[in-house]
Amino acid sequence: MSADRKKQLAAEAALAYVHDDEVIGIGTGSTVNHFVDALAARRVRIRGAVSSSESSTARLRKHGYEVLDLNETGDLDVYVDGADEADPQLRLIKGGGAALTREKIVAAASRRFVCIVDDSKLVEVLGAFPLPVEVIPMGRSYVARELRALGGRPEYRVGIVTDNGNQVIDVHGLRITDPVALEQTINQIPGVVTVGLFARRPADVLLVGTDQGVRKLGPTR
Repeated sequence: MSADRKKQLAAEAALAYVHDDEVIGIGTGSTVNHFVDALAARRVRIRGAVSSSESSTARLRKHGYEVLDLNETGDLDVYVDGADEADPQLRLIKGGGAALTREKIVAAASRRFVCIVDDSKLVEVLGAFPLPVEVIPMGRSYVARELRALGGRPEYRVGIVTDNGNQVIDVHGLRITDPVALEQTINQIPGVVTVGLFARRPADVLLVGTDQGVRKLGPTR
């Protein structure tokens, strides 16, 4: 089974966590695109969505969904998003699409975070995927030196500007055995907007598309 089909299966499984008349959060990326398309195909009547990126906003509007401002909605019922890596404890690396800061805000404001991935994203230890860090442009070189001191190999993602007007550093060569501690440490570096570790607030449910169907990690309810 292709990776794209596995993503589609996981995305369709996430529809079970969305109900009519809810306001939901929507993430960013190819798996989320499948979810938005499935939401529209099933004609789920949500009241609206808070989007984590301009690309997701455009896709939602194309399907006729109202995109709302998080400052006006308050807490959200559910947030659906993908990940670049996920471990068995549902801790994640995100930010391959450079939307990590908005994704982290929407995840924090949501009562339930449903993460959808294909099985290539499931790992025992996070870090094979380069860890994205969104930085204030003037602090990029300083932040890179601090990340190097933590044992990583920082690389500036050339030509990428986030929806917030910032830049992204990808940190290679990490084996993240304590994601919560590393998230806190990197977030304390001056110039860092946020790091793409979702460990202090991990996913609540992880839906993994596999050759055998969708595997669920997390609570049974």
